[in-house]
Amino acid sequence: MTIRTVVAYSRYSSDNQRDESIDAQVRAIEDYCKKNGYDLAKIYVDRAKTATSDRRPEFQQMIADSEKKLFDAIIVHKLDRFSRDKYDSAKYKRKLKANGVKLLSVTENLDGSPESVILESLLEGMAEYYSKNLAREVMKGMKETAHQCKHTGGLPPIGYAVDPVTKKYIINEHERDIIETIFPMFHDGFGYNKIVAALQEKGYRSRYGRPIAKNVLHDILRNEKYTGVYIFNMTDGKDALGKRNSHRKKDSEDVIRIEGGMPAIITKELFQQVQTKMDANKQKPGRQRAKELYLLSGLIVCGECLKNLGYEYAMIGNTKYSGRSKLKYVTYRCGNRDQCKACRNPELRREYVERYVIDELQKKIFNDDAIPTLARQLSEYQAKKDEAVLAEASRLEKNLRETGKQIDNIVTAIASGVSNAALLGKLEELEAQKLKLGQHIVEHGTRKKKAAVTEDVLRQLLSKFKDHVANRDLPEIKKFVDSYVEKVIVYKKHVELILKLEMGVGEKQKPHPLADVVLHGGGEGI
Repeated sequence: MTIRTVVAYSRYSSDNQRDESIDAQVRAIEDYCKKNGYDLAKIYVDRAKTATSDRRPEFQQMIADSEKKLFDAIIVHKLDRFSRDKYDSAKYKRKLKANGVKLLSVTENLDGSPESVILESLLEGMAEYYSKNLAREVMKGMKETAHQCKHTGGLPPIGYAVDPVTKKYIINEHERDIIETIFPMFHDGFGYNKIVAALQEKGYRSRYGRPIAKNVLHDILRNEKYTGVYIFNMTDGKDALGKRNSHRKKDSEDVIRIEGGMPAIITKELFQQVQTKMDANKQKPGRQRAKELYLLSGLIVCGECLKNLGYEYAMIGNTKYSGRSKLKYVTYRCGNRDQCKACRNPELRREYVERYVIDELQKKIFNDDAIPTLARQLSEYQAKKDEAVLAEASRLEKNLRETGKQIDNIVTAIASGVSNAALLGKLEELEAQKLKLGQHIVEHGTRKKKAAVTEDVLRQLLSKFKDHVANRDLPEIKKFVDSYVEKVIVYKKHVELILKLEMGVGEKQKPHPLADVVLHGGGEGI
């Protein structure tokens, strides 16, 4: 086979400071091409990428291009630039051979003879050994760091920062309230959607500037570090295919756990109660998909627990059958009764309290007399939201400018001859951050300013609400209830209804005697 057109592949590993630089590799390859009369058509470069995995974008592009018959050979400075995994090396060499492309090394003379095949296998084995031995030594150093309860790399959990001097975890006071909001709310029976909404209402965002998503809540709620336990080496490493699974845990003897190794944000008691609740939900996946639709789910709480314990325990739907005829009763009961039987607040028939809330909505909000006030309040609310959107757009633009400046500084440093793995890794991280910020700005720009809420629009809503009530369209009624009810607090002898919009946001109604609520619903309580 005559070799005329070739391409070069070079790689710089972020975990190997002794690798030759990209420039040095390319110069050696160019000299090799001149010496042998090869035409160097293209150079594929992967920066800060390890060769123990094939997840390298330029490498994969090169393999794909080999099928197009664009070149006769690939030249690397050393074989370990191609791969340090013997399985991957053999797999991709077979692909190149099938495509009629040879693999050449500048420093290792491999001519295809039986002796060179043995030499090639030996070199690949040595490269794989070197990589795994390096990983073992790195892990040894990280374990020593962990025994001192110091930060071992990566982003600290939300709620924590790293002391620049001691390298130990400290509480991030700007994020502390995120954790102190999530755990109590989940403990009190609020679902992920309600927790996310509460965090957004407080203005909390992730470190990437996005709203905190539901999938983040699960990891936070399962993280024992928030109780002050330093944990290292909990999750398993990469599998045989180079993929990570953060849910696959290592054996307990491999995990470093140090009580009091970092500051606690929540109590162990609260953490354990949350774990018990999450385990129960996991065992009963259908629990989150109730057969009955409860109009006040996520809104109704136990006033007795609030008064006696200081916690707002959510009241949850409960179905029971009573008497010889097995009559069905659907009620709200305090969730704390299922946990420790401490609450003595009686169950309340669903139809009674829901009927009361709907009638109060019709009296206080969905009536002709309230419409002018409601229109004004909604317009003011929308104006505040528009201001928040503008402020968010300004913040994103500022972050984009700052990120751009950091990228320019690194590029200038590289151009002046300062180049190392950490700098290249930071450049790659900033470029990814810049791309994400650009996407957020584009998404943000698509948000159109909403039209002002008029009295005519509210009258149409009033008409729709009355139709939904008349037709008992429970899903639609539930939407209205969630929009206008802040909270329903049930005590032994009275009910408090707090509306979002009536004489101002979060206005309390006059406590209503429970007997009146029951009579209002047209029957007896239980």
